[in-house]
Amino acid sequence: MPSRPDQLIRPEILALSAYHVPPAKGMVKLDAMENPYSLPAPLREEIAQLAADAPINRYPDPNAASLKAALREALAIPDGMEIMLGNGSDEIIQIIALAFARPGAALMSVEPAFVMFRMIATFTGMRYAGVPLNPDFSLDVDAVLAAIARHQPAVIFIAYPNNPTGNLFDAAGISRIIDAAPGVVVVDEAYHAFADASFMSTLAKYPNLLLMRTLSKSGLAGLRLGLLAGRPEWLIQLEKLRLPYNVGITTQLITEKVLQHGDVLLQQAAAIKIERAVMSERLAALNGIEVFPTDANFILFRVNRGNSAAQVFQRLKARGILIKNLDGSHPLLKNCLRVTVGTPSENTQFLEALQASFNHQNH
Repeated sequence: MPSRPDQLIRPEILALSAYHVPPAKGMVKLDAMENPYSLPAPLREEIAQLAADAPINRYPDPNAASLKAALREALAIPDGMEIMLGNGSDEIIQIIALAFARPGAALMSVEPAFVMFRMIATFTGMRYAGVPLNPDFSLDVDAVLAAIARHQPAVIFIAYPNNPTGNLFDAAGISRIIDAAPGVVVVDEAYHAFADASFMSTLAKYPNLLLMRTLSKSGLAGLRLGLLAGRPEWLIQLEKLRLPYNVGITTQLITEKVLQHGDVLLQQAAAIKIERAVMSERLAALNGIEVFPTDANFILFRVNRGNSAAQVFQRLKARGILIKNLDGSHPLLKNCLRVTVGTPSENTQFLEALQASFNHQNH
């Protein structure tokens, strides 16, 4: 009699729900922190030519040497630091967790944070320790330090700015955590393009600091390229877990081409930051909405005055607008929704639909 999945698969995997990506066909898609702008036509033509000439019958450069050199320059990665590339940041998080998952080892993060920190701890059999943020989503440094003393985590992940809250934590607080950590601290700067802060220049200062970046939020989400920068002694070990050829040839070629036109991505990020300010202001002007400060390309807000996040989410969806309902994902996110900053026209459609959904409730 062949065994059933529930007899062979690890119980903690059976208990998980898969990461859910809702269908978005025909919707104004403001749920996944994508850059809403496409690349300029001349650059797209250059990319088309690159794809046409790419030797896709051959494996890609396993070390992506040319792309790494371009990234080192574009991201100002300090001398003496190594780079490891991943199929998005998710793969890098998984590689790190796999490497540190000694029996009983703990992975720590704050909560609410990027959901994959907790999920990947489960995948790799690590103990997970989540430390709640303060009610205003600031870092509770004393609580983190106490949790470090208690759990002795092998790895701590801190997103800077944080997802889904959008705020930058206090840099001095993060420095105290790095100093106190018995293991490595990974600062995830996925939203760096929209924030005027980074730990990149401090990599040489802390022997236990690793830094993640991605180009997904800057306009290349479909290429899936994540990056880890850090000291060679850590990255030499982590490279052993990276699957060969994990970054495909088109991703390597196109990313390198776009980096030669880095001003395009900078201009798009600047446009998104301007829209973010406009949108935050217009949201804050609506009755029954609390808007949280953000340094990312999305805005977290809370609805009250008789509306539930679930109702607002569904009413927006009925009007063709897709955002993210965070209610129920963490107690601090009660009645919270998260909207990506889109194009001016998309943002106006969202705000009008939101206003209409409130009016709907008041009738």
